[in-house]
Amino acid sequence: MRKLYYAAFGYMIAGVASGLFYREFTKLNDFPEGQFTQLGLAHTHLLTLGFIILLIVLALEKVFALSRSRLFGWFFWIYNAGVVVTSAMLIWHGSLTVLGEESSKMISGIAGTGHMLLTAGMVLLFLALGRALRRSEAPAAGERMPQAQVAA
Repeated sequence: MRKLYYAAFGYMIAGVASGLFYREFTKLNDFPEGQFTQLGLAHTHLLTLGFIILLIVLALEKVFALSRSRLFGWFFWIYNAGVVVTSAMLIWHGSLTVLGEESSKMISGIAGTGHMLLTAGMVLLFLALGRALRRSEAPAAGERMPQAQVAA
């Protein structure tokens, strides 16, 4: 559980710092206010996908002991790799936009890989959650199932 706590805390700091970077970097480079850049998206991706989602997973871990599943370790590392890769590409692409530089298809490809990692991580999370739910609903050893469940 500490791993989730520290990761969520790290994403909170990174999210706030990326928002500060976005504001100051655009001002420093006289980037027109209101014009789109992906720097603002990095701020929200880090706070939402990193900070908030991992706090929710921390609560789920507390209730369902998700980490008892081998899938949970895979979820943690694959999902976090996806958040980091996706956010890094948003910052890279956004910085190039602010500087007036041309972006390459490589950035989009790497960002797509980050999104695929995020998706794989979410699938693993739901698989681990499903196993934990089945485990929590199973009767304990020596315990009889209620009559309504036996008839079904």
